[in-house]
Amino acid sequence: MIWIRKQFQPVDNAPLILFRIIFGFLLFAESFGAILTGWVRTVLIEPEFNFTIIGFEWLQAPDGYGMYIHFAAMAICGLMVMLGFYYRIGIAGFTILWTLVYWMQKSAYNNHYYFLILLCIFMLILPAHAYASFDAKRKNAVVSTTCPRWCLNIFILQMWIVYSFAAIHKLYPGWLEGEFIAMNFLGKSDYWLIGSLLQEPWLQKAVVIGGIAFDGLIVYFLLYRKTRIPAFISSIFFHLFNSIVFQIGIFPYLMIGLTVFFFEPELVRRIFFKKKPIINYQTLAIPHITVRRLSIAFAFLCYFILQLYLPLRHHLYKGDVFYTEEGHRLAWRMMLRYKSGNSTFNIKSTTLDSTWTVRPSEFLTRKQSSAIVGKPDMIWQFAQYLNRHYKNEGLGDVEVRVDAFTRLNNQPTVRLIDSQTDLTQVKWQSLKHSDWILSPDKK
Repeated sequence: MIWIRKQFQPVDNAPLILFRIIFGFLLFAESFGAILTGWVRTVLIEPEFNFTIIGFEWLQAPDGYGMYIHFAAMAICGLMVMLGFYYRIGIAGFTILWTLVYWMQKSAYNNHYYFLILLCIFMLILPAHAYASFDAKRKNAVVSTTCPRWCLNIFILQMWIVYSFAAIHKLYPGWLEGEFIAMNFLGKSDYWLIGSLLQEPWLQKAVVIGGIAFDGLIVYFLLYRKTRIPAFISSIFFHLFNSIVFQIGIFPYLMIGLTVFFFEPELVRRIFFKKKPIINYQTLAIPHITVRRLSIAFAFLCYFILQLYLPLRHHLYKGDVFYTEEGHRLAWRMMLRYKSGNSTFNIKSTTLDSTWTVRPSEFLTRKQSSAIVGKPDMIWQFAQYLNRHYKNEGLGDVEVRVDAFTRLNNQPTVRLIDSQTDLTQVKWQSLKHSDWILSPDKK
């Protein structure tokens, strides 16, 4: 119980305040950048329909300029978070708007989209606006120079989960043998200055080994005072390299920003908040356990148990997760594989007593057609869409079967979906394996 009590001991809140400023800026950059780069247009506006989270098919992007307004509102919310200006409204607004975007599309799925939601939930419940904010300057505002220790430690624990599972998931032949890295770097040969360097076998081997070593060890090195500075410098280099080579949005900068929680709060205060009052820890006793504090501890225990379960849940399903994708998302399976292949949807109409074939590119954008390859859930969703489409055209219910083949990295091409299964007649199974999804051990 003493450990729980220590988590509620007040500490200098400088790391939390600094991260709020960094986090708010990154939220702004993510939102405004999505408009400027055309991401909003190509991913959300151009498609005839979007692949939503299953069960949220009604959540389609609005026509016209609606999505631009949506992302502009998120950018404003990001600035509100950064400045601490009506902070609770800003972070709540961004959390809701971003979660809707996350549910709305998965053609461009990225782990940091999910990670942003988790961090937003953390920031929503924390007093990150209690200092160095416009809110703290308002009349009758609650100003504080401290926060409970758990407000800092939950970020460290979340990072440990992300990094640890990222390392564990790399322990498979496609990564260890350099297959994925070689394929990824081959498409970057024209990168300015570093394109030719990325083709060097020694560099690719260093990335393979270094990726596992960094993910597996960085949290421990950051926790240990004597290795903290070298680990911090390594973290900056590692994430900047990932940002340049893999182009994965704000995720690398989020991870750099989160390292602030590993440093002593007093050090952060001295560097970034020189006018902030010094905390006298001798006057801050370790608080006693109360029902409210036990409830908070229990809530976070349940949360982190869930965070440990999600990356491990694929072991409960039959088949290879690299093929079936069951348990792939929300599991920190980052930058692990390439999947290529093709799918042909065979349609049978009893009303017309005829059959015909459909290629995904007839209905989907190029990005969606590429994303659907090797993803059974999206193949199933497209089959449901085709059924609705032809029903609206007056053909009634149709049967939809698919010849879907996929290739993992440079491995042999395999059949992914049982071609005899009418996908309009099967329900999506969220918590167990679907027998119509095949993998190499079940062709």
